[in-house]
Amino acid sequence: PSTKSIVRAAVARDIPWRRLNEGSLIQLGQGAKQRRIIAAQTDRTAAVAEEIAQDKELTREFLAAAGVPVPEGRPVTDADDAWEAAEDIGGPVVVKPQFGNQGRGVAVNLTTREQVVAAYVAARDESRHIVVEKFAPGGDYRLLIVGGKLAAASHRIPAQVRGDGVSTIAQLVEEVNRDPRRGDDHALSLSKIKLDAVALNVLNEHGYTPETVPAVGEVVIIRRNANLSTGGTAEDVTDFVHPEVTARAIEAARVIGLDIAGIDVVARDIGRSLEEQGGVIVEVNAAPGLRMHIEPSAGKPRHVGDAIVEMMFPEGQIGRIPVAAITGTNGKTTTTRLLGHIVAGSGLNLGMTCTDGIYIGGRRIDNGDCSGPKSARNVLANPSVEAAVLETARGGILREGLGFDKCDVAIVTNIAEGDHLGSAGIDTPEQVAKVKRTIVDVVQPTGYAVLKAGDPLCVAMAEKCPGSVIYFAMSETDPVAAEHLKQGKRAVF
Repeated sequence: PSTKSIVRAAVARDIPWRRLNEGSLIQLGQGAKQRRIIAAQTDRTAAVAEEIAQDKELTREFLAAAGVPVPEGRPVTDADDAWEAAEDIGGPVVVKPQFGNQGRGVAVNLTTREQVVAAYVAARDESRHIVVEKFAPGGDYRLLIVGGKLAAASHRIPAQVRGDGVSTIAQLVEEVNRDPRRGDDHALSLSKIKLDAVALNVLNEHGYTPETVPAVGEVVIIRRNANLSTGGTAEDVTDFVHPEVTARAIEAARVIGLDIAGIDVVARDIGRSLEEQGGVIVEVNAAPGLRMHIEPSAGKPRHVGDAIVEMMFPEGQIGRIPVAAITGTNGKTTTTRLLGHIVAGSGLNLGMTCTDGIYIGGRRIDNGDCSGPKSARNVLANPSVEAAVLETARGGILREGLGFDKCDVAIVTNIAEGDHLGSAGIDTPEQVAKVKRTIVDVVQPTGYAVLKAGDPLCVAMAEKCPGSVIYFAMSETDPVAAEHLKQGKRAVF
């Protein structure tokens, strides 16, 4: 969901995109104007900032030094030390892994030695390093900060079920998990509730087992933490966040150094400042999940993908470099080289494909016939390329289409009578023209198709060209070119 929301926002802005692996690594834009993302993590998300955010104790120290409200706490060495820390801190505490995410191994609102020891043991399954912190009463909120601005905020509610007087807790959980919005591995807007060891401990503390039948309307908490990854739900509260809370969240993201951050806040009322009510920031998350904001369980969905794309591509930028495509029967490579020479002369770093290789900045990086879509994609994926001139052969188009979605210039040199007929179901010159017309069909509205005036199959391609058309001929006496000039159409000779 996180990756999809960003890609959809890019498509709406006419920014080209391409999946780079089987996961969520995505290229947005082309060549020197490209950016990359992995879910809500960008190519400019600092690795050092991620390291700091992963260390909850170091994060707490950084925020405290910057004057951001955080809970009192410290790392502990064993279960006895955990209880000693809890006694020193006083009142309810939180036990959690020092390094971890998605709420795994986190236990909150612990008051007894037995609870603290059990939580320490559970946390040790996730990490060798454990932290004990002061428990802050209030709701669990996630604020999404993108490029130093608040993009969305959610009130997260722990996994729970409501009794009907007939079903057991296990049956109620099973019923809740039938919700089509719930799935595994963050594939859907909500996660399934699991009756794992942590959940069983929580039930046991309230005198429940999975076989207990709660009374009608009785709410049974399954997990103490409210992460969506452990079955929690989320309600959008973006419109109700106090400006001072927003300011503290933005400061937290800045102190850690993240361009995109999920700030976890505990507060009784998100509409009041943290200092006024004793609220705290408990975690800063790199690569935060976006699904709670995209599809909240209640409240207004937020288009957070738009905010991320806007940060990467400010207004007026769409991540495209100039692209020219050349096809036809004769002269494709010569024309490609000529146009490449002209473009390179303008000072732009050129990426060029043709039948004898791929060239980047004048250096051949691949040899052989490189006039297919794979070669075109390689050029457009190269972050040093500022303009691309791409020979686009019939075979590659038939095999897997074009290696680009749009071009600024499409040149069709000619369509010869016997050009590659009898293969791949192409038996007539008209069918050949239909294949090669694909580069004309994707010309930008501000772009140009350059077509041979004396070739009726080329001239016919102009009918559906989204951009302007320039006709070329060998001489001014060419009868077709002369007719075009009479009609006021643009022509060159």
